[in-house]
Amino acid sequence: MENFHTLKDKTYAVERAFFSPFATLSEDTKGRLREEAPCAMRTDFQRDRDRIIYCKAFRRLKNKTQVFFSPEGDHYITRLTHTLDVAQIARSIARALSLNEDLAEAIALGHDLGHTPFGHSGERILNKLCPQGFKHNVQSLRVTDVLEKDGAGLNLTYEVRDGILNHRKSGNPATLEGRCVSLADRIAYINHDLNDAVRAGILKLEDVPHDIINVLGRGSKERINTAITSIYNSSAGKNEVKMHPAVEKASEDLRAFMFENVYFSASAMREEKKAERMLSAMYEHFTAFAESLPETYKRLLEEYSREQVVCDYLSSMTDRYAIYTFNSIFVPKGWTFIDEK
Repeated sequence: MENFHTLKDKTYAVERAFFSPFATLSEDTKGRLREEAPCAMRTDFQRDRDRIIYCKAFRRLKNKTQVFFSPEGDHYITRLTHTLDVAQIARSIARALSLNEDLAEAIALGHDLGHTPFGHSGERILNKLCPQGFKHNVQSLRVTDVLEKDGAGLNLTYEVRDGILNHRKSGNPATLEGRCVSLADRIAYINHDLNDAVRAGILKLEDVPHDIINVLGRGSKERINTAITSIYNSSAGKNEVKMHPAVEKASEDLRAFMFENVYFSASAMREEKKAERMLSAMYEHFTAFAESLPETYKRLLEEYSREQVVCDYLSSMTDRYAIYTFNSIFVPKGWTFIDEK
């Protein structure tokens, strides 16, 4: 029987014995931005997962919009519950393909750390305001590299950082685990956003074209199972992670349907205009009065442009904190009158 000096050595041996030849072995990581002493118990990818879970940006996700601004109902998806959905789906795909679940989970948990308040509307607004543009995947990497721990960053591994940066459809992840997350992200949001739209009364399930339902399934559970099964059947034993073309087309058709009927609907765009006025006013204020930024962000001004740091601050806000900050700056406070009898 093989003797292991540490629990991590045992993990390495299990990975070598059971992982796909196309998986990313934890012991083969390309390392961190800055060298540091290794952990005897956890692999580097396990440490990355833990660092993300315990960081401030991760905790703020619970009060950031997925689709519906500051939803009042308890069962609407937030950016945090979306992230947990993506992590679960990514792990399921990685497990089915004998890939590195720890790596897939770490990427999934970190992929939306840089998202704005007010969902993708906030991202579009900041992209117009910031001279350098704004993309949430790029900002997520900036959160882990620079903004967390008061400017020290989380010092994550190359593989996790690459997966975070490249999780969008247009990205090209360097690992199969990163590709698992990219697909899991799309599977998660088109399905739970559809459920939220039905719950909100924006549309009915019967409004979804029948050719989409016939391929993917009627319920969320069935649609997600169809997607994961398709990925397994199309990718097992191969150096790729992809869906069957018919399932991929139906998924893209559902995504297009959601953009037309939910994300860019008249009601959604009315709310986006309100968010645009709010974020634009705060962007102008903090750009003009950078001294009113929190101390953590004022220190960043020594190295980064004022516009970049203001975008860092605004994108870090939760929906309700953005509303609170806007009100504290621009909405007059009532006087407290003393009865002078």
